[in-house]
Amino acid sequence: MKSSSVGFPRIGRNRELKFASEKFFKGEIPERELLDTAREIRKCNIVTQKNAGVDLISSNDFSFYDGVLDTAFLFNIVPQRYQDLDLSLLETYFAAARGYQGEKGNVKALPMKKWFNTNYHYIVPEFEDSTTIELVGNKPIEEYLEARALGVETKVQLVGPFTFLKLTKFVGTKRAEDVAEDLAKAYGKLFVELSGAGATKVQLDEPYLVRDLDAADIELFKKIYDIVTTNKSGLKIILQTYFGDIRDIYEEVVALDVESIGLDFIEGRKTLSLLKEKGFPKDKILVAGVVNGKNIWKNNYSKTSEIVKEIASVVSEDRIVIGTSCSLLHVPYTLESETKLPEEYKKHFAFAEEKLLELCDLSNLTDDVLAKNQVLFERRPDSVDEKVQARVAAIKEEDYTRLPSFEEREAIQKEKLGLPLFPTTTIGSFPQTADVRKNRSDFRKGQISKDEYVEFNKKKIAECIRLQEELGLDVLVHGEFERNDMVEYFGEHLSGYVFTEKAWVLSYGTRCVKPPIVWGDVSRREPITVEWSKYAKSCTDKPVKGMLTGPVTILNWSFPREDISIEESIKQIALAIRDEVLDLEANGINIIQIDEAALREKLPLRKSDWYSEYLDFAIPSFRLVHSGVKAETQIHTHMCYSEFTDIIPAIDNMDADVITFEASRSDLQILDALKENHFKTEVGPGVYDIHSPRVPSVDELVGQLSKIREKTEDKKLWVNPDCGLKTRGEEETVKSLRNLVEAAKSIREQV
Repeated sequence: MKSSSVGFPRIGRNRELKFASEKFFKGEIPERELLDTAREIRKCNIVTQKNAGVDLISSNDFSFYDGVLDTAFLFNIVPQRYQDLDLSLLETYFAAARGYQGEKGNVKALPMKKWFNTNYHYIVPEFEDSTTIELVGNKPIEEYLEARALGVETKVQLVGPFTFLKLTKFVGTKRAEDVAEDLAKAYGKLFVELSGAGATKVQLDEPYLVRDLDAADIELFKKIYDIVTTNKSGLKIILQTYFGDIRDIYEEVVALDVESIGLDFIEGRKTLSLLKEKGFPKDKILVAGVVNGKNIWKNNYSKTSEIVKEIASVVSEDRIVIGTSCSLLHVPYTLESETKLPEEYKKHFAFAEEKLLELCDLSNLTDDVLAKNQVLFERRPDSVDEKVQARVAAIKEEDYTRLPSFEEREAIQKEKLGLPLFPTTTIGSFPQTADVRKNRSDFRKGQISKDEYVEFNKKKIAECIRLQEELGLDVLVHGEFERNDMVEYFGEHLSGYVFTEKAWVLSYGTRCVKPPIVWGDVSRREPITVEWSKYAKSCTDKPVKGMLTGPVTILNWSFPREDISIEESIKQIALAIRDEVLDLEANGINIIQIDEAALREKLPLRKSDWYSEYLDFAIPSFRLVHSGVKAETQIHTHMCYSEFTDIIPAIDNMDADVITFEASRSDLQILDALKENHFKTEVGPGVYDIHSPRVPSVDELVGQLSKIREKTEDKKLWVNPDCGLKTRGEEETVKSLRNLVEAAKSIREQV
């Protein structure tokens, strides 16, 4: 059997793209140097996959910021406000992704949302009525020719037209069905040029097919692909799906005039049964996604070979290609960089490079390879803690309920805290400047003592408190200078976790995270944040929020175990964070924020599975964290850059007192859903986008707050940025927060 990699990490083996892009943003290197760095990354990726022995390798899986945004620029779907800036093509592209503030104008970035059920963020294309769809770019052709010059004949990877249209925001009168034909024909023109350049295969990624589809969706898909397959110019099309099964449209997909169909056998719960019940065409190739593209554990060859045997009972082996379940974008680049990770752990993991070898092993599995692999799946040392398991088993139903009721708590807290109308706050982190990162690095390397490390952080906390007081913020934070990452930091203080040095994974743009690995049962070893919060509180008379990461986010932004359920893992972490919440309260911290930024990420993509497979335990687990606090202790939570409008009742059922969330990039759409669902929780819709360097003016923020007030009760409204400020510069942060406070004061005067 042949092998196929659905896509490969694009940030670079050592995050070269991140560092080059950020230098370009600061004007430290010219555009040409950034382009050269990108070319070297692509070359390395192609050669790495070739040397591993992968048969089907993608080109055009690289992007400077996001593949969906690349597709928009490829087909001229670029809002006029960005074109009017009169910048270079690459600068215009980055303006759409990050926003722009300079001598040529001042525009906000396009919206950003989570890519299906992952922690990757895509840029939402925006279609105006004046937009004319046409092929204007040549990126796929250039990158195909680059790979061919290296001696590799690639499949050209593209975001599929159906998925692209379903993810696009239409801001005028036109809708997806109105422009579907034009987009399909534009793909056809691209196929002509690719064919002319010598390409023979294209991979059209259509992950939207794994979602709930209605009759209109199916008709739209058929309309698009009738045109696409008619105009393929001799190219062989691989229709690639991932993140689930295609139960709503299986028969239509397998009937298409395409060479290959990629199906996910990891997250696709019904993929195998669909294959068996409905069959598979004898003239098509099946790309079987049996190597997990989203987790880092070694593949269990015995279990996978059994799945392949079942597939082979329907599809002959000569028409089966062993593939990854999705792009390897979602895992780190290579285990070779992990020089400090003990071999007893390391041998159980497979990052992107290692998964290439798994593809090749599985495509030609020998008895020796199978036997060596099976040794890894005996019981892992130190993975079981009987005390943790007993504590989870002892959880009672009443442990999930906080008393008194929200309405009673709200009245008690308003009297106790004495905050003004439209209280101002931030989400938690403040800029992590070079000296902050150096202090943490020096301590890790043993170059400074613990006392020196602590004294430095206390100095930064005191400075941060003074700054917030000077700015006039109402509820302060300590700044999180001790934290490397909102999940990794907590993992380092919990039993059951394993950590890496350089296992970076792309989150958005050039932003990478380093997810910790859940190795065994999880518990809290010691208080984690209490001393930092106590010190911050001692520096001011204003209320200070204790800052925690919630159990759902800790798990969703970790690489989870595969030997126990997600539900079991979340409950273990919830009990650990509950201990921290109660310790903070006992030490006088009466506002505690428990971030659940990643609540949506493990939510099944099909609504019918939402509660039974996720929300029925994820939401109660959050309540378990805070149900033991007093009525006067105010519980906050935060969520960012996901689509929450369809799970508003579940979010309200978290029974927090205040929720802050992203709203600035999405035109406050979530507020309509809150109003329709009679949302009881107090809210802080982010009034400006922290993922952009631009500074919002006071007038802009007043206008934003005025719109928010039309949809939210004044007594329930908080004023804050849309996310933490860790990645922002100090100067822009101070200016933005000063304007935020002034805007809040201005609105108060209107009441």
